[in-house]
Amino acid sequence: MSAPTYGPGIEVTGRITPEYVEILTPDAVAFAARLQRTFGGRRDELLSLRADRQKIFDAGKLPDFLDQTRTIRDASWVCAPVPDDIQDRRVEITGPVDRKMIINALNSGASVFMADFEDANTPSWDNNIQGQLNLRDAIRREIDYVTPEGRPYKLQEKTATLFVRPRGWHLSEKHVTVDGKPISGGIFDFALYFFHNAKALIARGSGPYFYLPKLESHLEARLWNDIFVAAQDDLGLPRGTIKATVLIETILAAFEMDEILYELREHSAGLNCGRWDYIFSCIKKLRNHRDFCLADRVRVTMTTHFMRSYAELCIKTCHRRNIHAMGGMAAQIPVKNDEKANAEAFAKVRVDKEHEATIGHDGTWVAHPGMVQLAKEVFDRLMPAPNQIASKRREDVNVTAADLLKFEPEAPITEKGLRLNVNVAIQYVGAWLAGQGAVPIFNLMEDAATAEISRSQVWQWVRSPKGVLDDGRKVTKAMVAAMIPQEMQKIRELLGAAYGEGKYDDAAAIFADLVNDDTFVDFLTLPAYARID
Repeated sequence: MSAPTYGPGIEVTGRITPEYVEILTPDAVAFAARLQRTFGGRRDELLSLRADRQKIFDAGKLPDFLDQTRTIRDASWVCAPVPDDIQDRRVEITGPVDRKMIINALNSGASVFMADFEDANTPSWDNNIQGQLNLRDAIRREIDYVTPEGRPYKLQEKTATLFVRPRGWHLSEKHVTVDGKPISGGIFDFALYFFHNAKALIARGSGPYFYLPKLESHLEARLWNDIFVAAQDDLGLPRGTIKATVLIETILAAFEMDEILYELREHSAGLNCGRWDYIFSCIKKLRNHRDFCLADRVRVTMTTHFMRSYAELCIKTCHRRNIHAMGGMAAQIPVKNDEKANAEAFAKVRVDKEHEATIGHDGTWVAHPGMVQLAKEVFDRLMPAPNQIASKRREDVNVTAADLLKFEPEAPITEKGLRLNVNVAIQYVGAWLAGQGAVPIFNLMEDAATAEISRSQVWQWVRSPKGVLDDGRKVTKAMVAAMIPQEMQKIRELLGAAYGEGKYDDAAAIFADLVNDDTFVDFLTLPAYARID
């Protein structure tokens, strides 16, 4: 088969099968290239701005609300109304874009399924292009799947509303270059999905809905908004057809919630508390502050001061702007053959979702179909209306910069917690390198955010004067180096024959490099991406 011919300056180096040609059409790739040529330079500038801001924080400054945008925060504007099919989002399920997962998630009983090209997906060429094919088929209700054992999967009559999460601004797609430079991964994912499916979604009574990850400023939201305007104009669709929810999963975005909503107000579908990445961001941005330290990550819950403050500020901000404030992920999964552990998992999810519904969230996330009904029962009981935008304005909330920066708890840091970070990071990265982006580990469905928290916390404990175990020992590079082979042995014993399906030796090497490098690597997926096809 001869490969399609693309325009001047466009090169596709990933393999192109007869099936992949259906996604990588000359018109679709040209559409992506137009967006890249128009907006790629701004993306590069914004990534440079991230690095410049980090230097300011490294010099001792703390994040704060922006003086230059105070008028936006004080003004009484609201976001445009959202379509009927996303008024009620009480339970959202997330997962990668593989075929079986898409069918199960759409059938799960959740209000929304967020199909993920980012943290729950290893961005291999095959995963990404096959994911686009899978979503195309799902939208047209032509998707099915049969397991090797012969078990069939197909869509039910009623399915969840589909959102798609493209890759963050920091990630590129190395298999497609435009004028000699790799295309932005986010632009590539968005462009192919939007080009092939926007009109089909509208015809079926829905629309092109997105989740936007890892934003660090309202300027990054403005870039997405401008891309939306250009894409809609290009395809002849009315402006405002696209709706997007922004994940507030960086501490800098928490200080710019109003501004982010303002930039996207014609296209906004609200904000979401991306809690695991948010903790990672706090560690990353303040990693060089001598006074900053967090205890074992299992102790950093949504009831701690800085996390509750961030969630309540999100709710107040969104409801003031007449838009949804979505809660965070429950990573627990049903535990087979262990009734006690299973009951504990369900109890944790119930408490978490009751907390979210009570403080005013308009819906929540789960990672497994087995948790959908539990979360739905909680929100049905505590949120009888489609959302809480009008009923819980949270005008009692007054979150200051000091509240967002009151990090707790600092202790204890335990050997068990340190070993858990080492073990989970290696387990996850080992599976990620082998192509699996959503990984069940110790009865939790983990994605890249957990690995990021784990490795960044170890990096920071090694370098912080407060990085001391509860038995008095200082966390050091030597201590971590000694633990890596010990935890590798535990992983071999835990996984048994399945150990050979992952790339755990490579993962351990990546983890050791990240911890030992005195220059903090912003995202572990950047060096890891170089090791996959």
